[in-house]
Amino acid sequence: MSEASTRGRAGEVAAAFLLLGLTSFGGPVAHIGYFRRAFVERRRWLDEEHFGQLLALSQFLPGPASSQLGFSIGLLRAGWLGGLAAFAAFTLPSALLMFGFALASRALDGVWGHALVHGLKLVAVAVVAYGVYGMARTLTPDWTRRAMALLAALAMLVLGVPWMQLVLVAGGALLGPWLCRGVMARRGETFALGYGHGTGVMLIGLFALGLGVAFAPGMPPLGQVAAAFYRTGALVFGGGHVVLPLLKASVVDPGWLDNDSFLTGYGAAQAVPGPMFSLAAFLGTRLPDGMGGALGAMVAVLAIFGPGLLLVAGVLPFWRVLAQRAGAARALAGVNAVVVGLLAAALVTPVATSALHAPLDWVIAAIGVLMLARRWPPLAVVAWCVATTLGVALA
Repeated sequence: MSEASTRGRAGEVAAAFLLLGLTSFGGPVAHIGYFRRAFVERRRWLDEEHFGQLLALSQFLPGPASSQLGFSIGLLRAGWLGGLAAFAAFTLPSALLMFGFALASRALDGVWGHALVHGLKLVAVAVVAYGVYGMARTLTPDWTRRAMALLAALAMLVLGVPWMQLVLVAGGALLGPWLCRGVMARRGETFALGYGHGTGVMLIGLFALGLGVAFAPGMPPLGQVAAAFYRTGALVFGGGHVVLPLLKASVVDPGWLDNDSFLTGYGAAQAVPGPMFSLAAFLGTRLPDGMGGALGAMVAVLAIFGPGLLLVAGVLPFWRVLAQRAGAARALAGVNAVVVGLLAAALVTPVATSALHAPLDWVIAAIGVLMLARRWPPLAVVAWCVATTLGVALA
């Protein structure tokens, strides 16, 4: 990346990412395609090699992968203001939509309301099932990584404790260099940054400090919200739909939110553009009194995105060297294989077990999967599932 590529303005970054935040349907995998077309092909803010390096870093670190990628592009284009502009412009539309839906969904009751909720839960089944399929094709191309994914899924289903996800991801990173020897590292020129290793160490230290505080006991209600969502954002690998099990452990398992409301929000998140982590706005709004509402939504959104952005900014100065090494690529391959297994386990429970109650439910969800496989937009799948469940309920 040339030095000229870092001389953009925060305003142009905000405008580009606001357009993406309003139109980027389809989840994190689709977002990567949108970003590549917008910033490699059209605007030429960076080339294929540097885009690939930033993409690899965002996949390697915990946090929302597409948001970390967008933040990094904005950071390299226009400095710190560019990174913040990219994050805010890409996230705000979906966060506001999820906040509005959370307020409106409180009024849902009766046949219409229950049918809408059930339809959104079927959307979640279709989207997660297709996500497992797509990720498995890309991230587990050989039998070794398929076996790693299968074992991770079985471990999660049998044991089911929240901390098991972190143990499995760490195991994938440790075994990856040994089991994924066929994976090769990307090699090429490094990108230009406006800061060095000292700033990187400080940012990583802030990330670690926040994680330590997030595990501290005795917090006030809003502090508990910030801690729960910070832990989720700091410990989830793979981003996107993989956040589902950790978010469930954060808000459903403590009794803050019931499982039906959780899956309703998750289904609604498929109907809006932008990052999947904006689901935090819905969940934060629906938390109990003293924790939820507009303030709870804002705290949840900032807390779930914050650790991933701190970490990617902190690691960028070191990644320029690390990305050239085969060991890092193999560790990432191991982590990605485990992530596929974790998502498969989440598909079984709570997604499928909470939504598939009758043969027709299976049919509706299966057609939703086929629609996604045929490149139908997720909004069409939402319309299909909701309209069908409403039609059946009113028939």
